[in-house]
Amino acid sequence: MFYDTTSNSHGLPHDPFKAIVSPRPIGWIGTRSAEGALNLAPYSFFNAISDRPKLVMFSSSGYKDSVRNIEATGDFTASFASRDLAAAINKTSIPAPHGESEFDIAGLTPVDGALVGAPFVGEAYAALECRMTEMFQPKDLDGALSDNYVVIGQVVGIHIREDAIRDGRFDMATVKPLARLGYMDYCDGGDVFQMTRPTR
Repeated sequence: MFYDTTSNSHGLPHDPFKAIVSPRPIGWIGTRSAEGALNLAPYSFFNAISDRPKLVMFSSSGYKDSVRNIEATGDFTASFASRDLAAAINKTSIPAPHGESEFDIAGLTPVDGALVGAPFVGEAYAALECRMTEMFQPKDLDGALSDNYVVIGQVVGIHIREDAIRDGRFDMATVKPLARLGYMDYCDGGDVFQMTRPTR
């Protein structure tokens, strides 16, 4: 089958776009408002985009608390989303009123960053402390602004639990990274295999 995305006439019960672009890592974004309120939300439009410097990005559909807080403070964290915390991650996706802490809703422990003014999830296997470098609304082909907000942050600190390290590596079989597929589907990355890049 083929369909153009202007009409989006795919004829299927649900739009398959996000199912095709999968699996997507989940950015579990922790922020603190200018007034001190804690916020925690999962974003499936999330990834690392550079190693030197270490940069990550996430995209929010609409101007949500995470974006508002980062715009005000410049700080955020990205806690590692793992299979064992899937239920808690899902709870933090609730549309809570502004100022109500999703840490409390999900029964999670907020831990203050060592270098940034945002909290991360104490139960997470790892967490990235980030400072915003850019925030913008992407444009379409006609130059019209999307209602999404893209946040790019430089990683200034990294937390890793000791039980996540095996043979000197952050062990995927232990941490089982949670990823978003399409629809309401998820998977974990605990089933690991290796391939070596070809050389000429």
